[in-house]
Amino acid sequence: MDSNIIIVIVALIGLAIGFAIAKMLEKGKAGKILAGAKKEAASIIKDAKTEGENIKKNKIFQAKEKFLELKAEHEKVIIGKDKKIAEAEKRTRDKESQVSNELAKNKKLNDKLEEQIKEVTHKSEILDKKKSEVEKLHKNQVQQLEVISGLSAEDAKSQLLESLKETAKTDAMAYLQGTLEEAKLTAQQEARKIIISTIQRIGTEEAIENCVSVFNLESDDVKGRIIGREGRNIRAIEAATGVEIIVDDTPEAIILSCFDSVRREIARLSLHRLVTDGRIHPARIEEVVKKTEKQINEEIAEIGKRTVIDLGIHGLHPELIKAVGRMKYRSSYGQNLLQHSREVAKLCGVMAAELGLNPKLAKRAGLLHDIGKVPLAESEVETPHAILGMQWAQKYGEKKEVCNAIGAHHDEIEMTTLISPIVQVCDAISGARPGARRQVLDSYIQRLKDLEDIAFGFNGVQKAYAIQAGRELRVIVESEKVSDDMAAELSFNISQKIQTEMTYPGQVKITVIRETRSVNVAK
Repeated sequence: MDSNIIIVIVALIGLAIGFAIAKMLEKGKAGKILAGAKKEAASIIKDAKTEGENIKKNKIFQAKEKFLELKAEHEKVIIGKDKKIAEAEKRTRDKESQVSNELAKNKKLNDKLEEQIKEVTHKSEILDKKKSEVEKLHKNQVQQLEVISGLSAEDAKSQLLESLKETAKTDAMAYLQGTLEEAKLTAQQEARKIIISTIQRIGTEEAIENCVSVFNLESDDVKGRIIGREGRNIRAIEAATGVEIIVDDTPEAIILSCFDSVRREIARLSLHRLVTDGRIHPARIEEVVKKTEKQINEEIAEIGKRTVIDLGIHGLHPELIKAVGRMKYRSSYGQNLLQHSREVAKLCGVMAAELGLNPKLAKRAGLLHDIGKVPLAESEVETPHAILGMQWAQKYGEKKEVCNAIGAHHDEIEMTTLISPIVQVCDAISGARPGARRQVLDSYIQRLKDLEDIAFGFNGVQKAYAIQAGRELRVIVESEKVSDDMAAELSFNISQKIQTEMTYPGQVKITVIRETRSVNVAK
């Protein structure tokens, strides 16, 4: 046991010695490491100090450069301010020198002005003295003249004024007469120029007044369908439109006869729709005529609107616009009334502009001057169209100048504005151009009536008929009152009266017919 203990103790002592030796060895290594670390730390510190010194030197150098730059900029600013101050001082010195020069000049001028004032004062004193001397001399001369002439100054003055008045009046009358004559000649020339230039600027189409329209058909078979069973269709068309329909032997055509062109147009369009549709019976006819009449009324309003827009007329009452549209279906002595009114409006505008008047107002009056030829009610037809047009214009709020121009363009009323004679002249220009107008149906019928009335003016005339378009007048007399010899004399007298009282183309043959009849009844 002891040996084992000794062995264990020896082992333990060996272990302790080994541990001690190991610790000693570790301490030696650690010292070496520590020494190396100290050396490395010292070198790092040395390098850091060296780098810090370098950085410090660089920063100091950069700071010095920045300082020098700022110093240079500051010096530049100071130099610039110094220059400005020097310039300002120079300007101030220049102004001071200018002011001193001006003061010197002003002083000289003041001295001159004072001298001139003294001279003027001296001259005015001399003039006052001379004026008083002249007044004394004038009084003496007046007194001497009064003594010599036996008249006072007031009497002489009044006589002189009277003589001067008479002389001035005579000269003024002569000048006025010469001016008036020159104005008349110039006015005629200027008026001709204005009228000629106005006519040259305007040109419109001409129309021929008709009372019939021809409706063309594709075939004559359609005529039977238009007439209808026992003529009911044609009677329905005539009753609905107020147009007489003439169906004769004219191939593929029927004639629509009516003095109102609006109704003729309604009938023509209605027939066209009926024939195209193929359904022709009284109920359908009435329906189509109503639709066509509505379409025509809308077209009339649209035509009126386009017309006033084309002419640059604004603010016209809707009823007057409709009346303007209805002018398309009216004629004035062979001219289409709408074309005639448009032409007159353009002429009025041009002429008013030439004379320095309001062209828009003149156009308005020119367009509406014949508005009375479009009757809106049968009771108004007897009124002259100029007066009727003026009444409508007043009713629908037109200006006094326009109303007066409408009413006075045929001299029914007195002209009160300068636009009125312009409208009258332009209306005459539009209608008086060669080929613008032709003899119309009304004048033709009137001539035939005048022929018959002349015949009825003689005793014993029973009947009179103007035939062959007015080239022959047949007169039937009462056999009890007119003998055969008296019939020849009557024919001669009628021809002489027609020749002296009427204007007509060609010749008129007068035939007097006298017959006797004996009637008995056999019982």
